[in-house]
Amino acid sequence: MENSFSLKDKVIVVTGGTGILGKAFVSGIAEAGGIVGILGRNEQIAEERAAAINASGGQAIALIADALDEDALIAAKDKVLAAYGRIDGLVNGAGGNMPEGVLLPDQDLFKMNMAGMKKVTELNLWGTLIPTQIFGEAIVKTAGKGSIVNISSMNSKSAVTRVLGYNMGKAAVDCYNEWFAVELANRYGDAIRMNALAPGFFLTEQNRNLLTKPDGGYTDRGERVIRNTPFKRFGNPDELIGALVWLLSDASKFVTGSMITVDGGFSAFSGV
Repeated sequence: MENSFSLKDKVIVVTGGTGILGKAFVSGIAEAGGIVGILGRNEQIAEERAAAINASGGQAIALIADALDEDALIAAKDKVLAAYGRIDGLVNGAGGNMPEGVLLPDQDLFKMNMAGMKKVTELNLWGTLIPTQIFGEAIVKTAGKGSIVNISSMNSKSAVTRVLGYNMGKAAVDCYNEWFAVELANRYGDAIRMNALAPGFFLTEQNRNLLTKPDGGYTDRGERVIRNTPFKRFGNPDELIGALVWLLSDASKFVTGSMITVDGGFSAFSGV
């Protein structure tokens, strides 16, 4: 019986593949039989992760590019096509927050760093759109069918304090996810799909200091997150793999324009 969850021989590019969540993404795709393009700005990490997958019997290639650099992304696309001849899927994992996109409680609400907010919004939104324009077109032209997975967030549907730029960027990604999925369906039928994966709270290098103390305990913000997460813990990056592989595989072939939450119940809980 054919395994519809398998990614065997599917060539899938992962932007943000050198990050913490990106590590889980590329490992999970490789374990499901996929050929992984590990795209990120950190050449050393990309090469190390590709080498580890190749050494364990999988197939991976390091792709060095910024998700906002169109020329670098085109070069990365060409490298993948030269190596494998096609692209079957894309995971838009690049994104995140930065200090200039944060408004702290003691800062003046009407003196926000507008350039910083714009920079973070652009990273998350345009860092999703631009790779899709390049790798999505390659999916259409080389494979003829495939799946694109965007990364949403708990911040996209409700207000999470301090991180306005990130909130706006992810909310815009949700809008794009639905709009582009409909356009893909109108133009290519059920051949090219787009969905979003919405992680709850996972510890990354960008939020670790906001949520945890050096001794491993929770900050006040971390405690509030845990209090509003029914599972009463942060997520493990590996717990994103099942939903990601499902969205990339033929097992979800009638799913498009959806947002799948992997959040320990955070988005469902009213707080009462």
